[in-house]
Amino acid sequence: MRKNYIKYIFALLLFGSNGLVASYISLTSYETVFLRTMIGSIFLLLIYCITQKRFQLPQNKKHTLYLMISGAAMGASWMFLYEGYHQIGVSLATLTYYFGPVIVMAAAPFLFREKLTATKITGIIAALLGIFLINGNDLLQGGFSWGLICGILSAVMYAVMVVFNKLSASITGLENAVWQLSSSFVTVAIFTFLKQGFCIPVAAGDLLPVLFLGVVNTGIGCYLYFSSIGHLTAQSVALCGYLEPLSALFFSAAFLQERLALIQFAGAFLILGGAAFGEYYGRKQSGLKSQVHKNDPSI
Repeated sequence: MRKNYIKYIFALLLFGSNGLVASYISLTSYETVFLRTMIGSIFLLLIYCITQKRFQLPQNKKHTLYLMISGAAMGASWMFLYEGYHQIGVSLATLTYYFGPVIVMAAAPFLFREKLTATKITGIIAALLGIFLINGNDLLQGGFSWGLICGILSAVMYAVMVVFNKLSASITGLENAVWQLSSSFVTVAIFTFLKQGFCIPVAAGDLLPVLFLGVVNTGIGCYLYFSSIGHLTAQSVALCGYLEPLSALFFSAAFLQERLALIQFAGAFLILGGAAFGEYYGRKQSGLKSQVHKNDPSI
C-alpha cells in the first residue's frame, strides 16, 4: 500500500509541474499538447507491450467508445489548459481548471443517479464563489477574457473526460491509460493537421523540455497514476489528488514568480476546499448511512 501511495503522490507532483515545464517551451499550446500526447502514447504503448507481453483490443466495444470520447475530451482539455497557461498564467489557469471536479459533482445526480447532499451543494457553492473571487475583477473590468474562457473550457472538458472514463468501467489500469492517451493524441493530431499540417518546427531550446514533458510528465506520470489508483481507496485518491493544483501553485510561485492577490488566494482556498469538502464529507456521510442501514435492517 505504501508503494502505491508513493507512486500516486509522485505522479501528482509530476502533473503539478506541467505548467512549469511548459513555460520553457516556445511552441503554441496545441503544438505542445500534440508532441506531449504523441511521445507519452508511444512510451505507454511500449510499457504495455513489455509488461503485458502482447497487445489486445478491449472486449467491450461500448466501453471502448466511451474511453475514446474520454480521451478526446482529455486532449481538448489540455489544449485549452495550455492556452490558459499562456494567456493568464499557470496559477490562475490551474485553479480554473480545477473547477472541473465540481462540475462532475454537480452532474453526478443526473448522470449516475448519485444523491446531491447538502454537503456537496455547500462544496459547489464554495467553489463557485472561489471562481468569482479569482477572476471577478477581470470580469467586472473587461468581461470574459480569452484566457479565462480557455480555463473554463478546460474544466468542462475535464468533466466530460471523467464522466466517460467512469462509464468505461470494464477497461482499467494501464490498458485504460494507453487507450485514453492514444485517443487524446489522435484528437490533437487531427486538430493540428487541420490548423497547420504536421510540420512543427521544434527549436533546439524546446527539445529537452518537450521530451521531458512527453516522457516524464506524461508517459511516466500516467503509468504511475493509473498503476496505483486501483490499489488505493477512493477517499485517498480524492484527497491526495489536491496535491496536484497545490504543487502547481507552489511551482509557479517559486520558479515563475507568479503571485496571487489576497482575494485570489481566498478564492483558491474556496475552490480546493469546497471540492475536497464536498467529496470527502459526502462520501463519509454516505458511508455512515450505509453502516446504519447495515446494522439496523428496520431502517
